[in-house]
Amino acid sequence: MRPRSATSTPAPRGDWNIIRILLPYLLEFKGRVALALLLLVLAKLTNVAVPLLLKEIVDALDKPKAMLLVPVSLVVGYGLLRLFSTLFGELRDAVFAKVTQRAIRRVALKLFVHLHSLSLRFHLERQTGGVSRDIERGTKGISFLLNFMLFSILPTLLEIGLVAGILFYKYNAWFAVITFITLIVYIVFTLFITEWRMIFRRTMNDMDSKANTRAIDSLLNYETVKYFGNEDYEARRYDEHMSKWETSAVKNQTSLATLNAGQSAIIAIGMTALMLLASNGVVKGELTLGDLVLINVFMLQLYMPLHFLGFVYREIKHSLVDMEKMFRLLDENREIQDAPDAVALKVDQAAVHFEQVCFSYEPKRQILFDISFDIPPGHTVAVVGSSGAGKSTLSRLLFRFYDVNSGCILIDNQDIRKVTQASLRAAIGIVPQDTVLFNDSIYYNIAYGRPEATREEVLHAAQSAHIHAFIQSLPDGYDTMVGERGLKLSGGEKQRVAIARAILKNPAILIFDEATSALDSKSEKVIQNELRNVAYNRTTLVIAHRLSTIVDANQILVMDGGRIVERGTHRELLAKQGVYAQMWALQQQEEE
Repeated sequence: MRPRSATSTPAPRGDWNIIRILLPYLLEFKGRVALALLLLVLAKLTNVAVPLLLKEIVDALDKPKAMLLVPVSLVVGYGLLRLFSTLFGELRDAVFAKVTQRAIRRVALKLFVHLHSLSLRFHLERQTGGVSRDIERGTKGISFLLNFMLFSILPTLLEIGLVAGILFYKYNAWFAVITFITLIVYIVFTLFITEWRMIFRRTMNDMDSKANTRAIDSLLNYETVKYFGNEDYEARRYDEHMSKWETSAVKNQTSLATLNAGQSAIIAIGMTALMLLASNGVVKGELTLGDLVLINVFMLQLYMPLHFLGFVYREIKHSLVDMEKMFRLLDENREIQDAPDAVALKVDQAAVHFEQVCFSYEPKRQILFDISFDIPPGHTVAVVGSSGAGKSTLSRLLFRFYDVNSGCILIDNQDIRKVTQASLRAAIGIVPQDTVLFNDSIYYNIAYGRPEATREEVLHAAQSAHIHAFIQSLPDGYDTMVGERGLKLSGGEKQRVAIARAILKNPAILIFDEATSALDSKSEKVIQNELRNVAYNRTTLVIAHRLSTIVDANQILVMDGGRIVERGTHRELLAKQGVYAQMWALQQQEEE
């Protein structure tokens, strides 16, 4: 059964599942989280104590000759409480900062490692711009979620409980009743409208990711766009998604205005009812002026964070939506995985054996049919054939980018499915047909073959690939930047860098996938001689288009339609007067 494609959509994670994923990152710093929560409680207690002290000050000043009896200690205490309510909050943020940033780092690293563990199938189908934007929004969402969920929702609920308790204890029960009714109406309204608005946020994210995918794809193919004069066409494609994003963004903003207006109306009605009740109590002499001030300040302290709570809830929902796509990437199936009992590959002779290998990328289209051949230790086997015959698929299977549908591939009699991928790939080096370089220096790209290599080894590898003199002629030498995907270098120069990188890796098994296809005839002959030296005494698989480059191979396999139709040495195949002989004659005519 074919593994699930990367383009298939995993089931969306529930909000609580996402929050549960983040909990271990909080528990990693139990001490910091506990201290932050303690500071949070202290900040809220001092905040609630401020109106109580303000009531005492007002009542003290509301007596005859109050100016002569200013309660200095109460005023100083009021100032200190104001200071500490802010100070505790700032200390809490400082203590918790490490927790948040570590969580972002850990999740980002986990996702990065997971993406590299996914199969080649996923990476051939992925949309780079969209994936990068999903990760960017998701990591920002983690920071917001952890901070505001812990330090906005919890303290606001704590403050609501304290204020309601004080009102119920000190005053008429109607104060508490009105407060709770207002809270319930406010929360229900906020939940209902926010859930309705989420569809606009999700559409915005989808269109943003797709627009970014278009932009990245277009910029990576800058030269192609220019060749065909399609700048306006690319702009229209990009604007298609930006137009849909704009529509969703406008709906998102107008619905936000509706939500804010409704919340403000609910709070205004609740505060008006409480102030009418308090004013009536003062007129009747049941309450003092200080009580009126206390209730008013409590309401302000209660409804301001409550209003903020509506904002926080909205933003948390937005963050969860933003994180949804990022965590969906973690749900992507790792098609190729190490077996539970996988061991490291033990390379002795480096003998390679393909045994009745069948393979298909898609169920309806089989690529390889019963492929069997051996590459004895130190021998070179070349594979030739028309485009689409399945030649490059052999190298992908040997690297275990895909698993065979049937049959097996052995290295020194070890099934590559039963060894670790890291040890397998460490034993194989490749010079690919299409060399893609990192946007870094030439030195970095050569050293990538073995990052721990010394500078002398890197330079020696460059000399072996006959690129050292060229690099030395550049103004910045080995520090020359190669540009995005190595576009600042010619095809031949990139190919030489790839050859140097493979030489530096010094693997037991080598694959040359049309390694000299981008070189001119003169350079090709020089490089071919060097490749022979590099391949000497190594097990080598050569995938070739130019037959003149593989005449010295120990064995040549001729593929057609996913099958091996001929095999033998160059002389033997010419003597057969079959497919290979026809290909040779055709290429000789073309060269002439």
